[in-house]
Amino acid sequence: MTAEPEVQPRPLDRAALDVLILPMDDPRVRPLLDELAVEYDTRYGDLFGRGAAAEELTRYPAAEFEGPSGALLIIQERGESIAGGAFRRYDRTTAELKRIWTHSAHRRRGLARLVLAELEALAAARGYTSLYLTTGPRQPEAKHLYLRTGYLPQFDVDADPETIGALAFTKELDRTLGRGTRHG
Repeated sequence: MTAEPEVQPRPLDRAALDVLILPMDDPRVRPLLDELAVEYDTRYGDLFGRGAAAEELTRYPAAEFEGPSGALLIIQERGESIAGGAFRRYDRTTAELKRIWTHSAHRRRGLARLVLAELEALAAARGYTSLYLTTGPRQPEAKHLYLRTGYLPQFDVDADPETIGALAFTKELDRTLGRGTRHG
């Protein structure tokens, strides 16, 4: 029995990407919400119950993710929504990142890092000086992404994540981040 060769993700061509700031009800956002619901139910259904993902995804009013205090962005490649994320006001100087997502067929291409960079720049341009986010204990790839991109854990990284619950992170924004950013 031979192992199947691992499929390498295709390289990211940034020139082929469009970054769009959209309202929550835009149809181009639907792939993000639909796949997040499946992902959350798959990872946490036994913990919170099937269907709890839909409740989580509608916990905050859509208006909280609209400007000027919030934003939802989607990255499209050739017209297909392949990654995205959002932020909302957490407090006067802090934006809370939510709904960071990469389509399952496009993972391991650097899209999550790109989403974070775009959200960080946009939050800085809108006057925020810091970020806050949480991720679930069953999302080790997210935990490692945030640690690798300068987010500070607000929990013991050596503890079993299942004993912690939501894994909180913070990051101070570089004041020069928001200068000169352009979104479609």
